[in-house]
Amino acid sequence: MEMKDLSDSAQNYLKALWTLSEWSGEPVAPSKVAAHLDLRPSSVSDQIRRLREQGLVEHAPYGAVGLTERGRAIALQMVRRHRLIETFLADTLGYTWDEVHEDADRLEHAVSDRMLARLDELLGHPTRDPHGDPIPAPDGTVPDSGDGGLDAARAGALVEVTRVRDADSALLRHLSDSGVTPGARFTVSDAGASAGVLLLRPAAGAGAAIPVSRDVAALIRVAYVADPPAGAGEGRR
Repeated sequence: MEMKDLSDSAQNYLKALWTLSEWSGEPVAPSKVAAHLDLRPSSVSDQIRRLREQGLVEHAPYGAVGLTERGRAIALQMVRRHRLIETFLADTLGYTWDEVHEDADRLEHAVSDRMLARLDELLGHPTRDPHGDPIPAPDGTVPDSGDGGLDAARAGALVEVTRVRDADSALLRHLSDSGVTPGARFTVSDAGASAGVLLLRPAAGAGAAIPVSRDVAALIRVAYVADPPAGAGEGRR
């Protein structure tokens, strides 16, 4: 079973299963797939059954859905296509990071392997897309980002934003306006913890602290640049 042998719909399911499990590493409940693809649960159940019969997913009744080795390989081909196209749209055509996802969804099924290789070469073989998500290599390997959720960041630590979930265009615009984008550095403060927010203080020292709710912080990944001073933030991990 090769990617070209599958319908666009089946390709979308496999990509969705990998994307939904990307941060957690856990199998995905069918209800989450339905919500992600905006489909009826019954339609999702039927498609998952077909994918299981094709040996692309593992699924026990009423359980979560996991990708088989072959299903994962095809899913990563689709993810590579999607993220390379997003990068092309942003870097070459001037799309903003909140605009790239929808058009990449359309184009990922149409481009040939030859065109994808040319895009990769034109872009200089990028390793991350506009949202900071890693772009799988042609052999299906995915670089380990070594990052973690902002919601678990230690108070007082200096962190660098590595990636932001791309599901909400309005949130992406808001974060962009606030300067919370991949590569930006902040010192994390829990001064607003009682109100359910973290405060991000720009590392450069200019500008006001940026409040980020816990829910939004869970959609942002960061890497530690410097640990907090000794004794700082001992109440949080």
